[in-house]
Amino acid sequence: MDGRAEAPAAGTVLCALANGFGSAFAIDEYVTASVTLDETTDGAEPPEVSGEIVGVPDADTTLIERCVELATAEYGDGQDGTVTTESTVPMASGLKSSSAAANASVLATLDALDVAGNVDRVDACLLGVAAARDVGVTVTGAFDDASASMLGGLTVTNNRNDDLLQRDEVDWDVLVWTPPEQSFSADADVSRCERVAPMADLVHELAIDGRYESAMTVNGFAFTAALDHPTGPLVDALPAAKGVTLSGTGPSYVAVGDRDALATVQERWDERPGETLMTTTQTTGARPL
Repeated sequence: MDGRAEAPAAGTVLCALANGFGSAFAIDEYVTASVTLDETTDGAEPPEVSGEIVGVPDADTTLIERCVELATAEYGDGQDGTVTTESTVPMASGLKSSSAAANASVLATLDALDVAGNVDRVDACLLGVAAARDVGVTVTGAFDDASASMLGGLTVTNNRNDDLLQRDEVDWDVLVWTPPEQSFSADADVSRCERVAPMADLVHELAIDGRYESAMTVNGFAFTAALDHPTGPLVDALPAAKGVTLSGTGPSYVAVGDRDALATVQERWDERPGETLMTTTQTTGARPL
C-alpha cells in the first residue's frame, strides 16, 4: 500500500499570532511525501509509524508520523507504516514547510489507502492541522498556511475555529529572501505579537477587501517590530514590489509583484547574507502523484 503526494509552500499575508485571523498564499515550491502502509495491522494503539526527512537525518519527524496516524485512523484501519518527505523548501524559514509536509503526508496516506479522490480537501487539511497541534509545532494550528498549501491560491482564515473565510486566486511573481538562521514558529513571543493586534485587525480588513498587497506590507512592518526582525529588507523592496512582508515568524521575507520590478529587489536582497529565490504563486494546491 504505497502512496505519494506533493504540497506547495506558502507566503504570508497576515500572521495569525496577533488576533487569530491569518492569510497566506501558495507558491511554486514543494514538499513531496511517500508513504508505505502495512496491509495488515498488529493491533497496536497508536499505529507504529516511522518517518524520515531526506537530507536531514536528525530532523524531528513526529509531525509527519502523526499525520499518517490520524489519516489511517480516520480513513483506514490504523495501519503501521513509514513516511518519507523531501523538500525544495528550507525548514524553519517561515515558508510553511511544516504545513506543506503535513498536507503531503496526509494526501500520500490517503493515496496509499486509495481514497484520496473521495476525501474533501479541507477535511484532509484539518487532519494535518490537528497533527501539528498534537505535536506542538504551531501556536495557532496554522490553518491559514495549511489551507493555502492544500487548496492553492490565497486563503483568509479564522484560526481559532479553523474557519475558511475566503479563497482567491492571485497571479504574482514572488521573490523570497531567506537568511542563514532558522526561526521556529512554536518559539515565537506570542505576547509581543498580541500587542500589535490593532494593526493585525487592519491587515485582516484589507485582506477581506481583496487589498492583499497593502495588507501584507502593513503586516510586514507590524510583525518585524513585534518579533525583532529587521525592517531594512521591507524598505529595500519598496516601491518596486506591490507587497512585501516577513513570512510567518521569519526569518524569510517575501515580496510580490512583476518579475522585472522584483529583479531590482533581488539585487538589493542579494547583498544580504542568505539566499534569494524567484518563483510564482500556485493556484492548484496539493495533489497525489
